[in-house]
Amino acid sequence: MSYKKTLSLLVVLVFAVACSTNPFTGKKTLALVPNSQILPMAFQQYDQFLKEHKVINNTPDARMIKNVGQKIARASERYLTANGYAGYLKNYRWEYNLVQDDAVNAWCMPGGKIVFYTGILPVTQNEAGVAAVMGHEVAHALANHGQQRMSAAQLQQLGAVAGNLALAKDPENQQLFNQYYGVGTQVGVMLPFSRSNETEADKIGLTLMAIAGYDPMVAADLWQRMKQQGGGAPPEFLSTHPSSDTRIRNIKSWAASAKAEARKYGVTSFQK
Repeated sequence: MSYKKTLSLLVVLVFAVACSTNPFTGKKTLALVPNSQILPMAFQQYDQFLKEHKVINNTPDARMIKNVGQKIARASERYLTANGYAGYLKNYRWEYNLVQDDAVNAWCMPGGKIVFYTGILPVTQNEAGVAAVMGHEVAHALANHGQQRMSAAQLQQLGAVAGNLALAKDPENQQLFNQYYGVGTQVGVMLPFSRSNETEADKIGLTLMAIAGYDPMVAADLWQRMKQQGGGAPPEFLSTHPSSDTRIRNIKSWAASAKAEARKYGVTSFQK
């Protein structure tokens, strides 16, 4: 069998068997690397990160991060169980840490390992602002966005191999292919894919924070402050994230639906 046919069959096989279901959208997503491999790696990397950075414990801010994180985790469990995904979080090992760092950043690794940097607290301003960030970051983990990005990168590499094999007898076009393939797939595929993940996490995050008892409109205020935080951002089509204006517009259009979803769980008041 030729290389070209072998690769074609491999791609078909990948799409046929290496998929998981997003519990929030019901859509099939790529899962070339199983969570049974991803989670142990994530836990190990998280522990190593904490060893190499100053973790803040037993301060009001540190306690707030843990408190909000636990509320978002409980909201996640309630939502998933109610929608037919009981046990979805059985391999999660939730952990919430505040780290001394001036970066305006926070993240959640696969499996529920969360870090907030002290530099983001002036932007979040209060507990509800922390919940907006926490909901977004946890949403990335719950929707397996890390797994999807790893899978997309592997497919990108597979495409490069296939192109080079197909053009093996045409060095000139092979060179042109290599010259343009990386840029083309990055701008045309990988960056839009990343932005779609961010948009999905924004929407899921609003639902989680609302079920946890926080007003989702706080997220729009948060992104307004993020926008003012500084720096000229690249054009949206060259960015891994949607523009702040796009996010604010989306959040304002989704906030009412997030509250309506939260009311199904008996949540009738929302902390600002």
